[in-house]
Amino acid sequence: MHKVKAKPKVLLTRKLHDFAIKEIQKKYRLEIHSGKIPMPKNLLQRKIADAVGLVCFPYDRIDRDVFDAARNLRVISTYSVGYDHIDLQAAKERKIAIGYTPDVLTDATADLTVALMLDVMRRVTEGDRLIRAGRWRTIFGAHDYVGVDLCGKTLGILGMGRIGRAVAKRVKPFGMNVIYHSRTPLSKSAEKRNGAKYVSMSRLVAESDVLSVHVPYSHQTHHLINKVTFAKMKSSSFLINTARGKIVNEYDLLTALKSKRIAGAALDVFECEPIGVKNNLTKMQNIVLAPHIGSSTEETRAKMAQLTVLNLVRGLEGKKMVYSVV
Repeated sequence: MHKVKAKPKVLLTRKLHDFAIKEIQKKYRLEIHSGKIPMPKNLLQRKIADAVGLVCFPYDRIDRDVFDAARNLRVISTYSVGYDHIDLQAAKERKIAIGYTPDVLTDATADLTVALMLDVMRRVTEGDRLIRAGRWRTIFGAHDYVGVDLCGKTLGILGMGRIGRAVAKRVKPFGMNVIYHSRTPLSKSAEKRNGAKYVSMSRLVAESDVLSVHVPYSHQTHHLINKVTFAKMKSSSFLINTARGKIVNEYDLLTALKSKRIAGAALDVFECEPIGVKNNLTKMQNIVLAPHIGSSTEETRAKMAQLTVLNLVRGLEGKKMVYSVV
């Protein structure tokens, strides 16, 4: 009697959509972590020891210690557009393929960027708080509770990748002027298509009425937006960040908001997530805070799950992933 060979193991650090789970289970033995999020490091090291594949999330730290514990690991598929939570050098040394999910969340994140911009400039959430606290006691006069028009203002986009370009297209109907700074400038024809003009970093900061951050996180972009940046911005300007929290120095941002060095900010990402009421940003009125929901639409999350599984399976079969890092 022949012994049935056990399916190779895939570790999932948090439950995904049912269709994604079923797809993985067709060929692999799937172990899904259901406890504390993120998965505790010692548990992750123990569970990954015999796994050939790993599906992780952006809050999972896949560092050298984890790689050292992963004796059979061949593929990592992360459910995210960012991959700064993975030690790429360690993966490269071990010839472990890494897949990620760009492009499919471009529209959702760009939509949220514009929503946050409208919110903070027209003081929507601030007004919601005012009403819920029972502090709207009189009809506003000509100069009371005024916001700022988008029309005629200059949007500065830091990082003109997929999301930056999508944001540029979305704000043109509002009558905004668009300037940008990026590591690699667009071609002249692409600039024309996106209605955007390349400027230096110093001009971007100084001329923007709204500065929107869309660069990936790295050692080079850590705290790229800091007190020096805020000192150069207009006192009437706003900061929007839907990229990564650690790109902005939160202490310097808090100082800028308190001193009215800038008019306001809207954040979907933070240096340490999740944040709570102890974070001093929650005490400021001139800021809108969102709980890292850039890709949080039903349609986008389902596409991300589909792509995550496709990357995983293709990688384990030795085929080219749809999107791979190393």
